[in-house]
Amino acid sequence: MAAVLQVLPYVARAPFRPLLSGGPVVRQASGMALAEQAQQLFESTVGAMLPGPMLHRALSLDPGSGLLKVRDRSFQLRQNLHLVGFGKAVLGMAAAAEELLGQHLVQGVISVPKGIRAAMEHAGKQEMLLKPHSRVQVFEGAEDNLPDRDALRAALAIRQLAEGLTADDLLLVLISGGGSALLPAPIPPVTLEEKQTLTKLLAARGANIQELNTIRKALSQLKGGGLAQAAYPAQVVSLILSDVVGDPVEVIASGPTVASVHNVQDCLHILNRYGLRAALPRSVKTVLARADSDPHGPHTCGHVLNVIIGSNALALAEAQQRAEALGYRAVVLSAAIQGDVKSVAQFYGLLARVAGAHLTPPGTAASVEQEEQLHQLAAELQLPDLQLKEALETVVGAGGPICLLAGGEPTVQLQGSGKGGRNQELALRVGAELGRWPPGPVDVLFLSGGTDGQDGPTEAAGAWVVPELASQAAAEGLDVASFLSRSDSHTFFRCFRGGVHLLHTGLTGTNVMDAHLLLLRPR
Repeated sequence: MAAVLQVLPYVARAPFRPLLSGGPVVRQASGMALAEQAQQLFESTVGAMLPGPMLHRALSLDPGSGLLKVRDRSFQLRQNLHLVGFGKAVLGMAAAAEELLGQHLVQGVISVPKGIRAAMEHAGKQEMLLKPHSRVQVFEGAEDNLPDRDALRAALAIRQLAEGLTADDLLLVLISGGGSALLPAPIPPVTLEEKQTLTKLLAARGANIQELNTIRKALSQLKGGGLAQAAYPAQVVSLILSDVVGDPVEVIASGPTVASVHNVQDCLHILNRYGLRAALPRSVKTVLARADSDPHGPHTCGHVLNVIIGSNALALAEAQQRAEALGYRAVVLSAAIQGDVKSVAQFYGLLARVAGAHLTPPGTAASVEQEEQLHQLAAELQLPDLQLKEALETVVGAGGPICLLAGGEPTVQLQGSGKGGRNQELALRVGAELGRWPPGPVDVLFLSGGTDGQDGPTEAAGAWVVPELASQAAAEGLDVASFLSRSDSHTFFRCFRGGVHLLHTGLTGTNVMDAHLLLLRPR
């Protein structure tokens, strides 16, 4: 029997801290600037995905009976609850779990990024930290998001905890992005260095992420369902914060609680394709041969319940509710925005032009050619869940302010030695695109922000732009094209108007990729 997967729908809103006081509804002319509303929407998007709200939506504990409910399943707690976790957001998730579960939690082990406790303490985020005498042991490792000896020690401690469980026990597994590097446990005699060398060689020869994960899982004690197997016969509940487009549980942290669908032949096929089979270390050949001759075959994960408690789609659903409360007609375009940032920026720029024309009186309409070009751009981006037709239909019937929402993870081809991140790069490119089309009698704003609060090697989460950006920048002696040519978006936004267009949230303690907001309001 396969592991059960459930996606937790958005049920209750996260606590929301408004940026401004005043009336909440646009159509009542609250006077709130478009930029401030956009930042409120971004903040609510992030707020819904913070560990506390997420865990409280996922878990419900009856203190009297000790009955733990996870969606439609119930588990009896009687000093039998254990916890493990790995990922960039797991420290805060573990703190929330500890707060919720209290004395029912017997023990725990988590693997988190090096320096994260000090960073959270410095940021004043006490709610992201475990209690002083916590039963959860914390290992910090994977510096620069690369598996290392510290992360290996954490992984072995997690395996030891899992292997000591019985049929009476319940293992709560907390998983977030970055979990793969924080859970390295090669199958002996393969060493951590040998496994890293092989994956680097594959990557250098053009292997994609699916192929890399197939090899990683085959050589890992804990990935590809290995952790679930180690915990058997205990029941396993895995709470997953997704930072991967489409939320594939077998990909997030390399699927430690999801049985791998790949076999040794798949691995050999990949190694042959990239000319690496003959050069394999003896240890890797030994592990693959052993797996190929395993009489039990691939294991299953029927004792596992996998629940996605946070994702880009769930975050956008909260932003949609908040936008509607502010008086916007809101539509989620896609939670799977991918592709080159230049193409994505062109898409948003043209979308703003077409949508804006639909909101204005006849005579300012976008041409048929522009609308066809928009659909062509959308087709080239190959976004599986894009709701473009529905969004444009909503715009046509709106007669008032519109909020178009999307999320995902575009890619940036770095040029020059500038400083920036994909959100600031996207925002600056969209700003340049918006400047090419006179918006007519409609106010337009685009915002792009990383939900983890850190966009690339900068302290900003992202940025917001308006059609006047390029001309206003030129008046300050700043040439947008020049900054883009050297991937220097952060420097641009820091200089432009004293940095007012930058988003600053600090580390948020969560990560569900990026959020994009396009606001249009007829004057």
